[in-house]
Amino acid sequence: MNTRINKRAFLIPVWLLLWGCNLPQHFAKNENRTTPSTYRGTQDTANNASISWRSYFSDPILVALIDTALQKNQELQMTLQEIAISRNEVRVRKGEYLPFVGLKAGAGYDKDGHYTWKESVTENTNATTNREALLSNSEFQLRAAASWEVDIWRKLHNAKKAAMLRYLASQQGKNYMVTQLVAEIAGSYYELVALNNMLDIINKNVDIQANALHVIQLQKESAKANELAVNRFEAQLLHTQNLQYDIKQRITETENKINYLVGRFPQHIPVEPSRLNDLVVFPLHEGVPSQLLVNRPDVRLAELNLEAAKLDVKVARANFFPSLNIQSGVGFNAFHPQFLINPESIIYSLAGDLMAPLINRNAIKAAYNSANAKQIQAAYNYEQRILNAYVEVVNQLAKNDNLSKSYDTKSREVNILTQSILIADNLYKSARADYIEILTTQREALESKMDLVEIRMQQLNARIAMYRALGGGWQ
Repeated sequence: MNTRINKRAFLIPVWLLLWGCNLPQHFAKNENRTTPSTYRGTQDTANNASISWRSYFSDPILVALIDTALQKNQELQMTLQEIAISRNEVRVRKGEYLPFVGLKAGAGYDKDGHYTWKESVTENTNATTNREALLSNSEFQLRAAASWEVDIWRKLHNAKKAAMLRYLASQQGKNYMVTQLVAEIAGSYYELVALNNMLDIINKNVDIQANALHVIQLQKESAKANELAVNRFEAQLLHTQNLQYDIKQRITETENKINYLVGRFPQHIPVEPSRLNDLVVFPLHEGVPSQLLVNRPDVRLAELNLEAAKLDVKVARANFFPSLNIQSGVGFNAFHPQFLINPESIIYSLAGDLMAPLINRNAIKAAYNSANAKQIQAAYNYEQRILNAYVEVVNQLAKNDNLSKSYDTKSREVNILTQSILIADNLYKSARADYIEILTTQREALESKMDLVEIRMQQLNARIAMYRALGGGWQ
């Protein structure tokens, strides 16, 4: 059973690598497209997963937030303690593999009854010295003892190696968590910048609509407009002003989310809304599928757990075989302290035990079957991690491509509607358009600008998601 699982585990990467060859071949086809500054930067042929997050995210405020989070985030600190626990487990297993040596010092006294065999022998002894020795009820002892289980079937060796693999897996788990933490902070930071940009857009539109309302009110006073037009302009102004409160609430929640991830109490995070289109993320270089398998921490973690599970099966199988224990000791033993440290008081012992399970084999069988089941479970988990990695990469490739096209289209729409506001205003002043067209144009321009900011935020988040899918962010 164990052999079959081992073969399967080694076959998984092979067929997935073959499948990975069918991934889209246009990994970097969008690099020359005219897009926002997200796609600009120093070109590098390195795989994104091997890039430090400090190089990938260049914004100084974001870098400072991530640095603080890596030092103070509570969940990350708990993960570091899990690594310490795994490291101590390795030491425990290593200790079991080596002989156990202890030092023993003791003293004792006992009193025999009158009608005992020892007392009878003592009374019939004529030699004074021997009689004193026999009458003595004191005993003093100082000795070193050692015990060692001979690892005939490499049970202890495999247990130690399995613990080492799990320690390495815990480190990969920490790397995976750091990747998620860096990505989540970066995504929240970009969202915060985008929300502040939206708030800035709304404030500017409030000013534009307030000026338009003032003009309509003046026209009403000169009998060039009616009360309905004034009410419609005022209602639109109030609607736009009302949008501010929802954005402000989202800004507060996003700031608090970042502060929570950073491990500190709520406080204001200064951002520059105008920098949204200037934020630079490292250019996209996905690499090849084989690099994906090497760089993702969760795939490494699953692989190490699979190797540890295979060793657990060997350890469980070794419990069916006999175990050899060797015990030895050397020291001093005397009835009086003055005779304790004396060559003639030296005692020593050496013994060996060979024991094989005979009656209670059901417990050993159950442990062996459980180890096999856990190995199969680890193999499926390994397979699932790799499949999930490929799905994430394919999805993010498509998302980056589609968002790039969407940004281009929406940018042209924003430019047209921005120009249309001025055109509609001029037409209205020359009595060639009514106020409904002005209101509609202003509303559509505002919505398109908000959509453009949303798409820009999604672009940045898509780059973060791609970096996370390729296993980067933890160096």
